[in-house]
Amino acid sequence: MASTIVEIPREVLETFSNSDHYHNSFLLRPDEGLEHALEHSAENRLPDISVAASQGKFLKLMTLAIGAKRVLEVGTLGGYSTIWMGQGLPEDGELITLEISEVNAKIARENLARAGIRNARVLVGDANETLASLPTEEPFDLVFIDADKEGYPNYFLEAKRLVRRHGVIIVDNVVRSGRCGAVRTLLKMLKEDKEVEATTIATTNTKGYDGFLYAIKL
Repeated sequence: MASTIVEIPREVLETFSNSDHYHNSFLLRPDEGLEHALEHSAENRLPDISVAASQGKFLKLMTLAIGAKRVLEVGTLGGYSTIWMGQGLPEDGELITLEISEVNAKIARENLARAGIRNARVLVGDANETLASLPTEEPFDLVFIDADKEGYPNYFLEAKRLVRRHGVIIVDNVVRSGRCGAVRTLLKMLKEDKEVEATTIATTNTKGYDGFLYAIKL
């Protein structure tokens, strides 16, 4: 099947960014911990691939809306999205985030500490191995997947195993990475999967255009 993904003109991307900035000026409050996380990550030359602030806010709101107490994240980077979700957890909540790079994990832990997020644990190692080692006795309420795209199909299967009934699984970058064979494999899997209901939400923001997969385990 031919790809339907096309390059977006620069002026259109600027419109996306300007609109996002406008809405954020009303809906996002200044947050020193989040701002420091971006600055500290940039100073340490981490790639600028964290979620946009508006999507981070969405993750926080989702955490609050479903009353999540246990959250799992696949792909920590500098901990920016981790902080957003951590802000939505109660004091007795728990967030486990998986990162393959010890360097990134160190920076993320520093960012989390600066932001006052005390209930997050960064586990370093191959995500497939770490996910397989996690037990199902204490299921997660929310899983956020934002890591190497080739791992998406297995990450999703493990997320489905680990999330509670009616728990939420969010998979980032499924639109812009639509050319990726693994993303297409995931979509084909979901077409036949009777254990979840899912949809794709397209997004436009300061990062350009993209979208995420939103799934609920039945």
